[in-house]
Amino acid sequence: MVEKLISISLRNRFLVLLIAAGLFAWGVYSIKINKIDAIPDLSENQVIVFTEWMGRSPQIIEDQVTYPLVTNLQGLPQVKYVRGASMFGMSFVYIIFNDDTDVYWARERVLERLNYATKLLPEGATPTLGPDGTGVGHILWYTLDAPGMDLGEQRAIQDWYVKFALQNAPGVSEIASFGGFQKQYQVTLNPNKLSYYGLSTQEVIQSVRSNNNEAGGRKFELSDIGYIIKTTGYLNSVEEIENIPVKTVNATPVSIGDVGTVQMTGESRLGIFDLDGEGEVVGGIVVMRYGENADEVIAGIKKKMEEVAKGFPSGMKFNVIYDRSELIQESISSIKTTLVEEMIVVSLVVIIFLFHWRSAASIIIQIPITIATSFILLNAFGITSNIMSLTGIALAIGVIVDNGIIMAENSYKNLSTRFAELNPETENKL
Repeated sequence: MVEKLISISLRNRFLVLLIAAGLFAWGVYSIKINKIDAIPDLSENQVIVFTEWMGRSPQIIEDQVTYPLVTNLQGLPQVKYVRGASMFGMSFVYIIFNDDTDVYWARERVLERLNYATKLLPEGATPTLGPDGTGVGHILWYTLDAPGMDLGEQRAIQDWYVKFALQNAPGVSEIASFGGFQKQYQVTLNPNKLSYYGLSTQEVIQSVRSNNNEAGGRKFELSDIGYIIKTTGYLNSVEEIENIPVKTVNATPVSIGDVGTVQMTGESRLGIFDLDGEGEVVGGIVVMRYGENADEVIAGIKKKMEEVAKGFPSGMKFNVIYDRSELIQESISSIKTTLVEEMIVVSLVVIIFLFHWRSAASIIIQIPITIATSFILLNAFGITSNIMSLTGIALAIGVIVDNGIIMAENSYKNLSTRFAELNPETENKL
C-alpha cells in the first residue's frame, strides 16, 4: 500500500504539490480562526441548579430542597450522575451529562424537568439555572476605584449600571458582583410592643407587602380626553414605611413606627472582599459563555469598559485585578518562540547531517505544512490553542522530522544499491 502511494505520488508530482499547498493555505486560515485560551477546559459537561431559601439551616435545605431536586433530575436522558450540596440558605445541584452532549440541549432538558420539580418545593424556594459557563470561565476580575464613595453606593452602581452594561458584551454569560453592601430597608420589631398591641410578625410583614405595590385602574374620559388611572404605592423612604398602618386600636391606627424601628442598612454578610490589605472593595467577575474565544471576549469586555466608564461619577474608574489575556499572550508567545527555535535547530541539524540541500529542503518544508494542517484538526475537534495543545505540536516536530530523515536515508540507500548493481565497475573503483 505504501509503495503504491509513493509510486502514485512520484508520477503525479504537480498534484501532490497542489494538495500540499491547499492544505497549507487551509491550515493558515485555521490558525487565524482557532480559539485562543491559556489553559485547556477539562471541566465536566454540567448544568447547575441554584436555589436560594434564606434563613434555613443546611439540614432543612437538604431535606426540603436538595433531595427533591436530585431525585427528580436523575431520570434525564444522557445524564451520568447528579450531585447535590446544601448550605445555609442555599442549595446547589450539579447535573453531569455525557461529554458529547450539547450543553444548551442539556439546559433545555433540565428546565423541562424543573417545571414539575418546582411544585415539590416549599413556598419561597424557586430554583434557577446557573450561567452557561465552565469551571475555567472566570476570565476577568475588576473592582471599582472610587475614593470617598461608600460601599453601598459603589455596590448600587455595580448592580444597576455596570453589570447590565457589561453583560451586553459578546461572549459574556454573567457578571457576578461581589463586595460592598446591598442596600435594603430593615424593620426591627419590639416584641414587647407587639404583645401590647396584640400583633404578630406575620401581620406586620403582610402590611408592608400590601402597601408596597401599584394598582391599575381604568380609562377615564373627560372632555374628549382619555386619562389612564393608576395608583403609585411603592415605598420610597424610611418615613413612608414607619407610617404604614398595621392595626386600629380604639379608633387609633397603629403604625409600624409604633411597634419597631425602620432604618436603611445593608444586607447581612458572611464575609468581605479585601484588596491587598488596603480595605474593602466592590467589583465583579466576568464569566465567559461556553465554547467562546477567551481572547476575543476579554478584548470585547475591555472595549465595553471604556464606554461604561464615561458614565461614572467623577473620580470613579475600573481597576482590573485579574486579566487572563496577559497569561494567554505570554503562553502563546512562549510557544511560538519555542516552535521557531525548534524549526531553526532541526533545519540546521538536517542540513549538516544529510549534507544534501534537496533532501534537507524536502524535510524542512514538511514542518510548516504539518503544523498548519494540525490546526485544521484542532478546529474540527473543538480544541483551543492553549498551553497543552501547542506544547504537543512542539513535541511532535521531532517525529515529523524523523519521518522525513528516514525516508530520505532509505531512498539514498536504495538508489546507491541500485546504482551499484547497474555499474559494478564503478562500485569497485569506489
